[in-house]
Amino acid sequence: MIDTHAHYDDPAYDEDREELLNGLLNGGGLKAIVTIGCNEPTSLAALSLAKRYDRVFAAAGYHPEMAEETDLEKLAGWTKDPKTVAIGEIGLDYHYDSPDRSVQQKALKEQLAFARDCSLPVVIHDRDAHGDLLNILKEFPGVTGVFHSYSGSWEMAKELLRKGWYISFSGVVTFKNARQAVEVAEKVPPDRFLTETDCPYLTPVPFRGRRNDSGRMAYTLEKLAEIRRTSFEEIERQSEENAKALFRLPETLF
Repeated sequence: MIDTHAHYDDPAYDEDREELLNGLLNGGGLKAIVTIGCNEPTSLAALSLAKRYDRVFAAAGYHPEMAEETDLEKLAGWTKDPKTVAIGEIGLDYHYDSPDRSVQQKALKEQLAFARDCSLPVVIHDRDAHGDLLNILKEFPGVTGVFHSYSGSWEMAKELLRKGWYISFSGVVTFKNARQAVEVAEKVPPDRFLTETDCPYLTPVPFRGRRNDSGRMAYTLEKLAEIRRTSFEEIERQSEENAKALFRLPETLF
């Protein structure tokens, strides 16, 4: 398994981070992890972890909730490190409308332009902002990446797939009310989906409500295998190949 979206900088892991990561990466079923930055401290923490573990990689960027902090000079420094494999997570979040939508949109456009110029994929956060996000992405046709923990419709997914984007599924697909995510998971082509935890969040059933970690991604894969009427092994194999392709992970590690 490759967990393409985790937050191992989170304080939820302060008491057992090293023990947990060592266990997951050495006999715990994880081939690699992409740990994600949301601002300067978390991007630096992600990169620090990536440097300590051969099969941990980092994404660096400014989450829409931290849009006012966006600093492209610092982002440029982080992306010079070969362990930084993506810009993210970036995007739009209109759930609380904070910061202002115009501030979020400006930060997103700046980071998309940066990703275009440095030829890195992006990790997109999209919450209650589907229309504006699609319109902004049209301004950057050369930029692609992944919509993490996808929450949009199949119609939106089809448009993204036509433009070369990947769709990522988290523990949400195991939730009883996840009809839209299940529909997309059933229909997405085998070469365009990824799997993730978004840990310590979005813990899959039957552990919902507890701290999540990459080992529990197996429950998401099991559900995807059920939805797609295939085997766990095939879901695991295909999602791993897709992750390697998008993030250009070195084959020598596998």
